[in-house]
Amino acid sequence: MSEIQTLPAPVLSTLPPSSKWQREYQAFLRLLPELLRSHRNQYVAIHAEQVVDNGDDPLALIKRVHARIGYVPIHVDQVTDQASAPLRIPHYRE
Repeated sequence: MSEIQTLPAPVLSTLPPSSKWQREYQAFLRLLPELLRSHRNQYVAIHAEQVVDNGDDPLALIKRVHARIGYVPIHVDQVTDQASAPLRIPHYRE
């Protein structure tokens, strides 16, 4: 009874993304090392897990992509190795 039995670690599978936007976001994270070399400090639009456009103005980028492929979920983010600053959204309090 004093013998210690070591069991193998359980195999944990990751859940597949539950939405198209989440797939695009995960594609952005996967592509980030390559994007840092080619698109540093620019905004990129991810659709179908690929970069479909890039630019300096995120709103203009979103409009261009939606005009080209339709109003579908995409992920637009700035390519940087710095963590984004916390976003404060003012709201009403009583």
